[in-house]
Amino acid sequence: MAILEPPPSAQRQQGGEWQENRLLLNAPPGLLAGDRFFELCQANPALRMELTATGRLIIMPPEGAESGHRNADVTIDLGLWNRHVKTGIVFGSSTGFTLPDGTQCSPDASWIEKSRWEVLDPVDRKKFAHICPDFVVELRSETDRLPVLQDKMREYIANGARLGWLIDPQSQRVEVYRPGQDVRVLENPQTVSGDPELPGFVLNLEPIWQT
Repeated sequence: MAILEPPPSAQRQQGGEWQENRLLLNAPPGLLAGDRFFELCQANPALRMELTATGRLIIMPPEGAESGHRNADVTIDLGLWNRHVKTGIVFGSSTGFTLPDGTQCSPDASWIEKSRWEVLDPVDRKKFAHICPDFVVELRSETDRLPVLQDKMREYIANGARLGWLIDPQSQRVEVYRPGQDVRVLENPQTVSGDPELPGFVLNLEPIWQT
């Protein structure tokens, strides 16, 4: 399946639009059902793609070097903490998940409690596993629209995430999301704590602000 040259019938129905650096396409019903979206992503590894619950396909370019460096810092710190406590599984920005509402997306960093991960079907784990991470991080790049990321964070929480961080290096601000609570905004913090959901995990933000 070629993403840039869909069948003529699909071209007529999709009605795409550009939103800054993202291409949004309305996929015809059923076109990306089942494993088809996973197969599409595997066939186009150079592209970053997500699928909304309403069937809208979002195509994004690979991240820039600065964003990739920041993502790596977050994932490394999360991984080192988890290696010590051994309570869950850590995932990087290239990992896709299928949320309960059908959204298929890839947080910049995420963590799933080990007991929840281990009960998943082994076949499902090899694809975009049907599970919402317990903890998600989205790191805003210079081309990301803040309202889009804020909507995405609310979607994670609505689908079962227990903690979410939206990190904005441009304003040096962190938005903390939890179910049933107002969003907590931290202005220019040097660290942010994962307690009580991730006991003992503290992310040092100084390298992210300085990148």
